[in-house]
Amino acid sequence: MAKFEYMERAFSSELRPRARLVLQVLVLHCNKEGECFPSIKTIAAKCGYGISTVKRALHDLEQRGYLKKASRHRPNGSSTSNLYTVK
Repeated sequence: MAKFEYMERAFSSELRPRARLVLQVLVLHCNKEGECFPSIKTIAAKCGYGISTVKRALHDLEQRGYLKKASRHRPNGSSTSNLYTVK
């Protein structure tokens, strides 16, 4: 799906404004497959929101089926940013 289509879906949804803006930031970072991996700090900075607000918005988006979140790990086993797939 093209970025324009993802954005159109976000604007026409019944999502809360915070979730809409977070979704739009994710879409801006996505590749052609709808995958991206910005950190929560990066998302928060782009939105002008706090970390906890972004986490709530990501949870809302995942619960409503707008995105899928997967943990990513470095070769040494430590955590890195999540992989988000926009649906």
